[in-house]
Amino acid sequence: MIQIRRALLSVSDKTGLIELAGKLIERNVELIASGGTAKSLEAAGLPVTPVEKHTGHPEAMEGRIKTLHPRIHGGLLARRDHAGDLEDMSRLGLVPIDLLIVNFYPFEKTVAAGKSNEEITESIDVGGPSMVRAAAKNRQHVVALTDPSQYEEFLSEYEKGGGQVPSEFGEKCGAIAFRKLAAYDGAIATWLNQGEFHSLALDKVRDLRYGENPHQTAALYARAGTTAEGLIASDKLSGKQLSYNNLLDADGALSLLGEFDETACVIIKHVTPCGVGVGATPLQSVTTALKTDPVSAFGGIVALNRPLDKETAEVLSEIFLEIILAPSFTDEARDVLAKKKALRLISFDWSALRARGDRREIRHVWGGYLMQDADRGFPEWSEARVVTKRAPSTEELSALQLGWKVCKHVRSNAIVFSSSSGTLGIGAGQMSRVDSARFAILKSQAVSLPLKNSVCASDAFFPFRDGLDLIADAGATALVQPGGSVRDDEVIAAADEHNIAMLFTGRRHFKH
Repeated sequence: MIQIRRALLSVSDKTGLIELAGKLIERNVELIASGGTAKSLEAAGLPVTPVEKHTGHPEAMEGRIKTLHPRIHGGLLARRDHAGDLEDMSRLGLVPIDLLIVNFYPFEKTVAAGKSNEEITESIDVGGPSMVRAAAKNRQHVVALTDPSQYEEFLSEYEKGGGQVPSEFGEKCGAIAFRKLAAYDGAIATWLNQGEFHSLALDKVRDLRYGENPHQTAALYARAGTTAEGLIASDKLSGKQLSYNNLLDADGALSLLGEFDETACVIIKHVTPCGVGVGATPLQSVTTALKTDPVSAFGGIVALNRPLDKETAEVLSEIFLEIILAPSFTDEARDVLAKKKALRLISFDWSALRARGDRREIRHVWGGYLMQDADRGFPEWSEARVVTKRAPSTEELSALQLGWKVCKHVRSNAIVFSSSSGTLGIGAGQMSRVDSARFAILKSQAVSLPLKNSVCASDAFFPFRDGLDLIADAGATALVQPGGSVRDDEVIAAADEHNIAMLFTGRRHFKH
């Protein structure tokens, strides 16, 4: 057991501080605190010894030196069962510190706020990590609390132990402390090295039943030291736990859904859109999305960017689905879907999705990792240029924009036929672009969706005119593509022959 007689407190995040300190005072624990932490305790009427009084050394260098002192680190590092350490403590006039309560300067928040290099540098904590490292090394004798989320468990153990905590708890806190240190130092090194080094520290959220297949183990992780956000923070209202594949599909659905301002519905199967619809109401958007590929929608994931109402729930209840995502669900909608015991209903923060700021994507390859900027937004749309004799009509332009948004989220090679209200045929992941076009046409024919007067989007250029001839014969009247082929002139000439309006965006959207 670890007896708590003396505690050192130095925190930036003062959540739960006063309550915790009060419980310690009730058992006559001596409190030592630095700077603002000491002032907060004094303001609450709690007895506390300022660090400078404990060390006999004043703060210096505008607070850069506060806790870097033998009376601090000696008290944290001394082994209570080691005769040599005890002799040195006596000789040097040191006293043991049994509990360290520290959280670091908010370095990552300072970076994210766009502060100056000088301000960011000053937000690099030195004393806090140094003390935590010392306490965590001596975890058999010292408890290191590095996050307010640990206070409740500590107090429970502390009260049960009558002022002591189990050594196992100290070991656990020490392990967590080194995770905090790794994440904090990694964030600093990543910022300083500007792309030459990247640290990614992760905390396990939970184990998953299995990975893509039952023989593969898997777990869900989140960035260490950060507040839960995005899909991880979404509220699962009903149904089974999410699987590895469910999480991938749900993320794909939300990524595409975030492209739309208007009322929209996205249906995903195997991380690929199989139907997208927009409309005046959620019901209209769902109805349109389902028409594209109702067969593939079976066992899929549906995401909406408006609250799910009863009428829409009644339509969705007739289909086997894995997940429905929406910003919220009316009580009537939940009642309709309640009979689907396995169906997961997940509410998410729509405003956070729209503001999604992922800057990097990381993937593993044999022997290393690939990292790239996330493909966010469509800045190219404002610079898209008409390259054919005929410009698209207002209706065609609206349909082209919808198709272009969807196309970015379809596996390459991607071909998307659409109207201004939704998708009509999607060709994904084929080895040649002309095969993707054929596949999209076949999918539309299978559900009797006419492509006459439709538009088409292609995630990359047409290398030959055969693809354009194919979509023209299917009935498309307008096309959007990046351009950039050595045969662009040939493809433009073919478009003019078919009286197709064509836009070049100058930017492709491969999704591998």
